[in-house]
Amino acid sequence: MRPLSRETLGGPSSYPSRIFTIHSDGISPISRLNSFINFAMTTANILPRVHIGEVIRNAVVFNLRNARSDSVNADSLIETVAHFFTLLRERQVEYVLVGGIALLQYVEGRNTEDIDLIMGLSSLEKLPEIEVETEDRDFTRGKFGHLKVDILLTSNPLFERVSKHYVTTQRFVEHEIPCATVEGLILLKLYALPSLYRQGNFARVGLYENDVATLIHAYRPQVEGLFRELSHHLSGDDLAQVKKIVAEVQARLDRFGESSKNTANKQ
Repeated sequence: MRPLSRETLGGPSSYPSRIFTIHSDGISPISRLNSFINFAMTTANILPRVHIGEVIRNAVVFNLRNARSDSVNADSLIETVAHFFTLLRERQVEYVLVGGIALLQYVEGRNTEDIDLIMGLSSLEKLPEIEVETEDRDFTRGKFGHLKVDILLTSNPLFERVSKHYVTTQRFVEHEIPCATVEGLILLKLYALPSLYRQGNFARVGLYENDVATLIHAYRPQVEGLFRELSHHLSGDDLAQVKKIVAEVQARLDRFGESSKNTANKQ
């Protein structure tokens, strides 16, 4: 079920190209234009826009672990999120939104309590309001007020690569935000999986593999190109395991797709 965290909005990418490819059918250009406008208006009532603050607020509210704590005012998170992204814009901070919030821009997903960004150290220095809790070579975790913020540092070559070559601008309720593309999100998930397996973090493994399967099912990206990209950032053994995971995902999708087709034919 899609989180209760969005407002409705359609976008140009939703318009069907077939409206513009009708020729010699007796339909006047004006009628064709009217059909396009009617479709766009209908689409605008169907496709939702992600409200980041509400996603995070809902995740905090429905997390039972937070019910035992009075330290977080969940409703204030909506204002905190809006203020955070306003600061990013005002201070001209270079960043890319990734993680669970970015995922929601493309597919139905789960609520998440934190914001994940790719960012360089120079950009992070422009945000002294973030209270750093943990940091290592590739990651920094902190809080902006009560808002959890995870930073993927561009000192990692893949994170830098995604921030430069797998980014697009997406409209959220709060702002227009630079956001990882579908391919960028898949790259980050696949890159993380070998390490998560070694850590025995199978709860997160399951989440990431499900995210990858959902994105592949919805967008059918060219995975061979993603493997070529990952070959510069993973060992040979890790890349082989990632390819195996993707092959298993694709096999499941093909199997259930064929099953659905057979069921439809019987009906």
